[in-house]
Amino acid sequence: MNIFKSACTVLVLGTLAASAMAPASAQTAKRPNILLIVADDLGYNDIGSFGSEISTPNLDKLAANGVRLTSYYTTPFCSPTRSILMSGTDNHLAGFGDMAELMTKDVRGKPGYEGRLNDRVVPLPQVLHDAGYRTLMAGKWHLGNNENINNRGFDRSFAQMSGGASHWGDQLGIVAFDPAKPPRADYREDGKSITLPKDFYSSDAYASKIIEYLDQTKGSGKPFFAYLAFTAPHWPLAAPEEDIKKYENRYNGGYDALSRERLASMKAKGLVASDATLYGGHSYWPKWNSLPADQQRSEAKRMAVYAAMVDRMDQQIGRVLSYLEQQGELDNTFVFFMSDNGADGNSVYDVERNREWIHGSMDNSTENIGKPGSFIEYGPGWAQAGMTPLRMYKSFMYEGGISVPAIVWGPKLGVGKDIKRAVTHVKDLAPTLYELAGAKHPGTEYQGKTVLPVTGKSMLGYLTGKQASVHEANEALGWELGGRKALRKGDWKIVYSNKPWGSGEWELYNLANDRAETNDLAAKNPEKLKELVAEWPRYVAENGVIEIDNLAARPGYSNAGKYYEDLTLEAASKPRTAK
Repeated sequence: MNIFKSACTVLVLGTLAASAMAPASAQTAKRPNILLIVADDLGYNDIGSFGSEISTPNLDKLAANGVRLTSYYTTPFCSPTRSILMSGTDNHLAGFGDMAELMTKDVRGKPGYEGRLNDRVVPLPQVLHDAGYRTLMAGKWHLGNNENINNRGFDRSFAQMSGGASHWGDQLGIVAFDPAKPPRADYREDGKSITLPKDFYSSDAYASKIIEYLDQTKGSGKPFFAYLAFTAPHWPLAAPEEDIKKYENRYNGGYDALSRERLASMKAKGLVASDATLYGGHSYWPKWNSLPADQQRSEAKRMAVYAAMVDRMDQQIGRVLSYLEQQGELDNTFVFFMSDNGADGNSVYDVERNREWIHGSMDNSTENIGKPGSFIEYGPGWAQAGMTPLRMYKSFMYEGGISVPAIVWGPKLGVGKDIKRAVTHVKDLAPTLYELAGAKHPGTEYQGKTVLPVTGKSMLGYLTGKQASVHEANEALGWELGGRKALRKGDWKIVYSNKPWGSGEWELYNLANDRAETNDLAAKNPEKLKELVAEWPRYVAENGVIEIDNLAARPGYSNAGKYYEDLTLEAASKPRTAK
């Protein structure tokens, strides 16, 4: 099979619409299938049903006939979110108290900071496997580079092991330790390292593999859990030419124009209040109109490639849904779609020796952006637009780092048609799937070992309209990563972020009135600030958080602020002559 080819998705769109007309009360005697789809670094409003101009008809149809969650929380980074997804408990307990790539020697290897999904958790696929599900995975793992993930509950797996990779068949990695030696990405099938075919493109390949595994195992009589973990639209930006052409010149108006357009769309769709305002972007970053013409052209091209990646991902989701429809399995499938964190506006060139390697070996001229041989990101301006109307983006504890789009579909399983605004969290997903599947987490003991219980709460009653919320109004939810912190209780939230991104002190926001976190109320509401700050030590103690003074201010990823310096060089560069 040529995994670069994409199938028509017209059939599935009609099927989804027809399925949605079935009574919500209609139930099947069969245990439901589960399709969990995760996008990588997708912004809050980057799909059509959340306000975007990007073509995502398959996800939009799911959203139109399912539930959109507007206050669904993750962590601000990839692997910590995925550790919660797989465990149903806090990342500091599951092994990712920080990103493995960014852990300091002070914490590395300590309990909860193993840099892999640790043995104290029973992973989601293992629980479902033990409950009689066939468990299948294709895509990004990022929960330990040296692990055979089939030993964590998957029957079949096709995995990109680390945090990212080239989307082409060149199999380039993303972190260079020696600028003279291109890094190589580790792909494994059922635990064995493999070499990618030349016609490989990530989104197409992952969809093809999950379809292949579903087809190979369809005669088992077991329901399936299929984990489809795209690496799109994570950098380095890359997409087939036919998809990039759809968005040529679409983004010439710049960051603010796109933010205003998407905010208007979100208001029209009822996703945000009619009087919602923009965050407007951090003052550290330049405005669009201050950029020279060559930099604007480079930036517009980067956003066009990013949009093409999202578009292509949606096409591949359509292929999977179409296959399920053809097999008569779609109506009995519970579909959950989410992003792992906010859009990525950081500078990845500061990781290890990346800047030397990229500037010395890759062709990031405007003409080559998105093609093989380029290695490009899209920066803070577009990332902030992608998080409209929220503040900041990936790596930050403001809403733009931890609030992501989520869609739930399953009309014949009782999932309604609604926009739901109550607080939900990625740790709630595992218990939701257990309840749906009739599976039972082992609690505190598994195969003779002490393990961690699930701390999330099932969303199933909330998704099916049987309860008004998942979490109690006075329940505190905490986050910590890399020294940045947040805690939400009811409508109130405290945030700590290092300067210049924040004040360097606890800030206080009322999210009911100010989801964009533009008005710090710490000085005006000292008692409410004191109340939430008093909750913080409890979160630290319950989850084994190791706090290190000034950790958030360390140099490197998200703090160096050199994106526009790199842009200046790349925008002025000429295409390299092929050697």
